[in-house]
Amino acid sequence: MSAANELLKAIHALLAGDAALSALVGPDGVRDRLVSDRRMPCVVIGEVASNDYSTASEAGEEHFLTLEAWSDGGGRREAQEIAVMVRTLLDDAALELEGYALVSLQHCSTRTRREPKTKLFVAEMRFRAVTE
Repeated sequence: MSAANELLKAIHALLAGDAALSALVGPDGVRDRLVSDRRMPCVVIGEVASNDYSTASEAGEEHFLTLEAWSDGGGRREAQEIAVMVRTLLDDAALELEGYALVSLQHCSTRTRREPKTKLFVAEMRFRAVTE
């Protein structure tokens, strides 16, 4: 399995296992895609981009992750509240990855918007992780 997949697996486990976040999004509220017939709000693991970040002595990768907090009835405020919870859980988290070491996991930015087609609100959180 790749470092990116191990990172995503650890992120999913951390988020899905948090009682406060689960109280907001429900037991199946952390997903890898947005499904229209599922309950809102939810957290969706979005885009992942990985780059070689090796040094002369160590193999490594740099990962840019996007996580999305989606809300319907609760609107922008609910999406932002979920984003704050996700950021608090993940920023500088010490996650265990099978076969890899997580060097750092940092929040880079959060952007909120209303999706014109669906009228749903989304808060997009960008994170940067480095693995060895």
